[in-house]
Amino acid sequence: MADYHDDLRLAHVLADHADSVTLDRFKALDLKIDTKPDLTPVSDADKAVEDLLRNDLQRARPRDAIMGEEFGSTGHGPRRWVIDPIDGTKNYIRGVPVWATLIALMELGPNGDQPVVGMVSAPALGRRWWAAKGTGAFTGRSLTKANRIQVSDVSRLEDSSFAYSSLTGWEQRDRLDAFLDLSRTVWRTRAYGDFWPYMMVAEGSVDICAEPELSIWDMAATCVIVEEAGGRFTGLDGIPGVRSGNAVASNGLLHGELLQRLG
Repeated sequence: MADYHDDLRLAHVLADHADSVTLDRFKALDLKIDTKPDLTPVSDADKAVEDLLRNDLQRARPRDAIMGEEFGSTGHGPRRWVIDPIDGTKNYIRGVPVWATLIALMELGPNGDQPVVGMVSAPALGRRWWAAKGTGAFTGRSLTKANRIQVSDVSRLEDSSFAYSSLTGWEQRDRLDAFLDLSRTVWRTRAYGDFWPYMMVAEGSVDICAEPELSIWDMAATCVIVEEAGGRFTGLDGIPGVRSGNAVASNGLLHGELLQRLG
């Protein structure tokens, strides 16, 4: 099995650098906000973080490719770093502390490139989660100050806690009725949104979550963390990984029924 320890150490360094920028600009009175072609907001902090991390990676891993939400893809090869500089930009620009920098390493294998290292750093929450393939998932301040995390053992949908982002995406894809039926079946629903539901699935405080439309940079880091915590991460089509354009994550025990309900 490949050893990703050095890559995980680098991901922590990258997260430290990102945190210093995002926290400094969080709630800044002069924060500049633009609208992208897809009508989603982007702040000067988003761009500054991605630019910083790209420069760091070009020095530390010059042979690796890079994909980022703000500046696209550069380089070629079997290894690719995937960056979401601020996942939860709408929260960030409104002063809501639920946002994070997502950093992942994807590596080419028999089934295409798959996430092998994931880092989610949410400094305004004082939280950080990470994982590398084959080594488990962790939360803490650093590699040496960490606790291993694992998914829940809830086995009945009626006993499960279900997290989601919003209703509009499900409505736009003609799946709102199925979504609402699921929400009436489960024990509890909460719209935490963005990266956080996946981290709570990995920690076992939430049992299932799903989103109908996502990009690779939204999923690559969270995917490997959920899987290394013992859970499952697929698209709504049931295909493992981050290629489906949407995501369903669970403790594994509930995954089949969850897919059936939403599909």
